[in-house]
Amino acid sequence: MARAVRYEQFGGPEVLKVVEVEEPHAGPGEVRVRVSAAGLNPVDYKIFHGGPAAEAFGGAPGSGVGNDFAGVVDEVGEGVTELSVGDRVFGGKRHEAIADFVMTSPRALHRTPDGVTDELAAGLSIAGRTAAAAIGQLDLGASDTVLIGGAAGGVGVLATQLAARTGATVIGTASERNHEFLRGLDAIPVSYGDGLADRVKDLGTPTAAADLNGVEVIETAKEFGVPAGRITAIAAHGHEDGGFVATGGVDAPADALPRIAQGLADGSLVLPLEASYPLEQVADAYRRLEQGHVRGKIIITLN
Repeated sequence: MARAVRYEQFGGPEVLKVVEVEEPHAGPGEVRVRVSAAGLNPVDYKIFHGGPAAEAFGGAPGSGVGNDFAGVVDEVGEGVTELSVGDRVFGGKRHEAIADFVMTSPRALHRTPDGVTDELAAGLSIAGRTAAAAIGQLDLGASDTVLIGGAAGGVGVLATQLAARTGATVIGTASERNHEFLRGLDAIPVSYGDGLADRVKDLGTPTAAADLNGVEVIETAKEFGVPAGRITAIAAHGHEDGGFVATGGVDAPADALPRIAQGLADGSLVLPLEASYPLEQVADAYRRLEQGHVRGKIIITLN
């Protein structure tokens, strides 16, 4: 038998249960990954809460939980030549990540570079692709000043660094406790909330923006005359009336995750871990994520 997290009704983190399931085995064209760590994302709890996210992503009572994972290939199905038993990998599989084993196609996986822990790799799939998409579509250069909303979060911390790599000046919104951290990423921190435009005006004039946490930065960027084509957003639900480019991980280049993972390996990128919880405390982990103000990622570890 193997362990997996399931929910039998929609609700808060209290509906999540660690259950025993039949141990899966790799079929033709599949590999089995023995999961050692799984990364949490806000979309996970939006799904198990029910509502639009559950409808969009096919979540339903009886589903598993999570998307991002990392571990070691421990079974290889017939016809698989891309990976071998013992290879360290990371990837994503919706509704199945927080479990002892994930069955998937080798094409859905990436090799984990030496020097990158499974805990770090487990936080990459959604955050890395989303950050690459949000920043890549802005076509930033050294003459730009980009305003990033939610700059210290799981997506934001990577987006901030990818933007800084272009030579652009980066202004990032964050809570006060994350300001010094953002300065260490070569970003100029600014507190979010009422009066944001006035505070930003004292720091620079945005020519582009990426809102990773709602619509506040979209509206602020518009006040500075930033054109819609240079404003990206990942969570502006209910504001589909234009004025920005809605984006997500599906828009990331194919090599985004390997490049980000290599950046973590060589130290040119960082991804902080806010907290790590054992599998048995998965509900507590999601409660922490729902509280917000997370720096980087929250990780579930599986022994």
